Amino acid sequence: MSVHPRAGQPAQRSDLVDVPRLITSYYAVHPDPADPAQQVAFGTSGHRGSSLRGSFNEDHIVATSQAICDYRASQGYTGPLFLGRDTHALSEPATVSALEVFAANDVTVLIDSRDGYTPTPAVSHAILANRHRGADGVVVTPSHNPPEDGGFKYNPPNGGPADTDVTKWIQDRANELLRAGLKEVRRVSYARALDAPGTQRFDFLAGYADDLGSVIDMAAVGAAGIRIGADPLGGASVSYWAYIADRYKLDLSVVNPVVDPTFGFMTLDWDGKIRMDCSSPNAMASLIGRRGDYQVATGNDADADRHGIVTPDAGLMNPNHFLAVAIDYLYRNRDGWPAAAAIGKTLVSSSMIDRVASDLGRTLVEVPVGFKWFVPGLLDGSVAFGGEESAGASFLRRDGSVWTTDKDGILLCLLASEILARTGRTPSEHYRDLVARHGEPAYARVDVASTREEKAVLGRLSPEQVGATSLAGEPITAKLTAAPGNGAAIGGLKVVTESGWFAARPSGTEDVYKVYAESFRGPEHLARIQDEARGVVSAALRG
Repeated sequence: MSVHPRAGQPAQRSDLVDVPRLITSYYAVHPDPADPAQQVAFGTSGHRGSSLRGSFNEDHIVATSQAICDYRASQGYTGPLFLGRDTHALSEPATVSALEVFAANDVTVLIDSRDGYTPTPAVSHAILANRHRGADGVVVTPSHNPPEDGGFKYNPPNGGPADTDVTKWIQDRANELLRAGLKEVRRVSYARALDAPGTQRFDFLAGYADDLGSVIDMAAVGAAGIRIGADPLGGASVSYWAYIADRYKLDLSVVNPVVDPTFGFMTLDWDGKIRMDCSSPNAMASLIGRRGDYQVATGNDADADRHGIVTPDAGLMNPNHFLAVAIDYLYRNRDGWPAAAAIGKTLVSSSMIDRVASDLGRTLVEVPVGFKWFVPGLLDGSVAFGGEESAGASFLRRDGSVWTTDKDGILLCLLASEILARTGRTPSEHYRDLVARHGEPAYARVDVASTREEKAVLGRLSPEQVGATSLAGEPITAKLTAAPGNGAAIGGLKVVTESGWFAARPSGTEDVYKVYAESFRGPEHLARIQDEARGVVSAALRG
């Protein structure tokens, strides 16, 4: 991937989205239900799009909200629906539209009592703490996506991301409503929705933050007096970090408390776009530049379900590196966790995690990409930690009970401070210990251009279609099209050797497939794996 010449540099006025035009388009543009690009489409994290492209407009939101009401009715869910939003410009109008539909359908909706922004983990925590079988939630967020995007995701009563059967039901029903001209959508005015008996207030912030001591050793963090810098990247965690600092008497500074729907304070990502990706060194350049000011600094994306860890000695940690450190530390320091609880990872996460799991004597559960695969294990305690390579993770409370079943970026950021407080060493220093013990992996992801037809073939491959027997000079030990941890289809291919692997998955939004690769024999061997991976995939696609 070519890097934009201004990557990592502050955004300029010409980079900023026109917010009035964005909001006007939300109401004025009506999508074509016959155009796949303008239909409701739930990916791994809900429906996303932009009002400027006709892919995230009021029609989409009222149709999706009605579909969720219909789904709840079909499942007999009668509990409250927790409704949260992030700081993207389209989140506010979409939240209003959704509430108008939920109220008209007599859904009990709990909205933030502080009229603030709500991180994804706070919604998951609220659903699980409610203990009502039929409680669920919606977070209006496109996560780390650029400022012109909007997003809308649904969390069922298990508190985690909705499974594909649920999202397909909602997606199909929403598109049916769009094709019918929204005639079956029930809706009231915003004023009536706010005054509806079912519209109630809920303190998401206190409910989540006051409970953090059950999952993180907050007393140790406070007693150590660690200088912490927390950058919300203009997202929903902004008020949470200030509250947490006061609540637990931490030496914590909110590095950038500004909320601006243009996100004009950001540095540009690798492709020259504004993107609140806390795992990107380009997007996190400002915080990395201040790494000497804090003993540990952290970042979150716009809905705070992802984490970025910055240390004085290493700068921004690779997400895979911090996941390995977190797992090693937690499984050695959580006496209340079930002795048989497994470690969960996605199949494109680093094999360093495999080696850490083996060293710990713990079962490793490797699942397809998507945090939804960790939900059952986190709920019943059979998986104590679930993490994915894109800087998303969550884990059990200190007593071994469930905390959240969705990604929790605030939690992982606080864990970095706990590690430093209790060991006196930064997470990056701990990672160097893991490298000394297990070897040093080289890891990378590249995108390869492909057609829609090729992506469809890749998503349906079987191991028998892969004729290669070696990769980068080593015998192939596994050809996977299903995840070994749960047997679920991975929607692509993973090829494994003794010291390396690659995985190829079609992109859901672009005409490319993604190649993830790793080698424990260094960068040159990684480059060989990447080169040969293209050939292996091309041969399989040709049949």
